[in-house]
Amino acid sequence: MTSTDLPSTDHRFTALPSTGLSGRRIVVVGAGSNTGRALARAASAAGAELVLAGPDPRKLEWTAGELAGPAEVVPVDLADEASIAALASAAGRFDHLVSTAATPANGPLAELELADVQRAFAAKVYGPLLLAKHLAGQAATGTADGASFTFFSGVAAWRPAPTRTVMATTNGALAFLVQALAVEIAPVRVNAVSPGIVDSGAWDRMGADKEPFLRSIAERNPARRVGTTEDLVRAVLFTMTSPFVTGTVLHVDGGGRLA
Repeated sequence: MTSTDLPSTDHRFTALPSTGLSGRRIVVVGAGSNTGRALARAASAAGAELVLAGPDPRKLEWTAGELAGPAEVVPVDLADEASIAALASAAGRFDHLVSTAATPANGPLAELELADVQRAFAAKVYGPLLLAKHLAGQAATGTADGASFTFFSGVAAWRPAPTRTVMATTNGALAFLVQALAVEIAPVRVNAVSPGIVDSGAWDRMGADKEPFLRSIAERNPARRVGTTEDLVRAVLFTMTSPFVTGTVLHVDGGGRLA
C-alpha cells in the first residue's frame, strides 16, 4: 500500500470520554472514512468491541490497527443485499450500528447519470433500509441503553442548492426513513445525525481555497465556526447512549440550515 492509498491523518483528536460503551459490540459501516475512523477510535477507547465495515478492506484494516481494543473487519457493499446479509452473519449479536456511508451524485440536473443516482440512494436509503432488515433482529435490546441504529443525513436536505438535488433528496429521504424504522423495529432505537459543513478532510481537495471557504461558512453560521469530526463523534455517542431518543434527526451544523 502506498502513502497515497491511505486516508489523511490530519484530523485526529483525543478519544472522548463516554459511559455505557464498555463491553458493547458496535458495528461501524463506513469505518474507512475519516468520520467513521474517528468514531471507531472513540468507541474502542471507551471499551467497545468493534465490527468495522465498508467497501475497502485496506482502509478498514488501517482503522483496525489504530484501535485500543478488539475489532473485526467485514467488507460490505450497501448496493448489494447479499453483501449486507453477509455482514449480518459476521456481526452476530450487537448493541449499536452506525453508518456514515455517503456516495454523492452532485452536478447539474441535465448531466446526472442514473447509475450515479442509484449509488447515492444505495448509500443513504436502500442501504440503511436493508441494514435494518437484516440486522435489527440481532440487536441486543436488553441493556440499560437499549440497542440503536444511527445513520448520517446532511444539511443539504434542509438547505437545497443547485447541483445538489440528489444530495438533498437522499438526505431528506433518510430523515423520514429513521422515523419509520423507529416505529417498525422498536424497541431498537433509530436516529440520524445531520452534519453541516465539517472540516473532516473532505474539503482538503480544494487546496489553497479550503481555508477561505471554511472561513466564509463560519462567518455565516450562527455558531460562528465550522464543525469537526469530534463534534460528529459526540453526537453519535449521544444517540447510542441515550435510551429515550429515537426517531430523531440530530442537527450538528452550527445552525447552518438556518443561516
